[in-house]
Amino acid sequence: MFKKILVATDGSELSNKAIGVAVQLAKTVGAGIVGMTAVEAYPYAAVGEFSPAAYNDFQAHAAAMANDRLAAVERAARAAGLAYEARMAESSAPYRAIIDAARDAGCDLIVMASHGRRGLGAVLLGSETQRVLTHAECPVLVVR
Repeated sequence: MFKKILVATDGSELSNKAIGVAVQLAKTVGAGIVGMTAVEAYPYAAVGEFSPAAYNDFQAHAAAMANDRLAAVERAARAAGLAYEARMAESSAPYRAIIDAARDAGCDLIVMASHGRRGLGAVLLGSETQRVLTHAECPVLVVR
């Protein structure tokens, strides 16, 4: 059925739930797991306001947070005896990074959480999950 499952994480409790679902599904069908997280690109600053130290601090902090998120996926996959690989992308459009990572890794399913925002919150904040559902070329399993 599925051979490689990408699970996207932002480190939230719901993402942790999605990791559990993805690992359980992968174990059931004999698939591998690809952990994926996106880190925000360094905020634009005018040339006169750019500080290499601030940029380096931002990058180090973002990478550390991303590595922590991916470590949670790896622990779960390894504990279940599954093949695992990690993907991290710097992107101001996480949905696009998730879709690209799934395509590039040859995944045939994306598992991700939905925070379930409705109404004005959904309109103002948008939904990365909704964007993945709209644009992904493979099936997407949404965990709530």
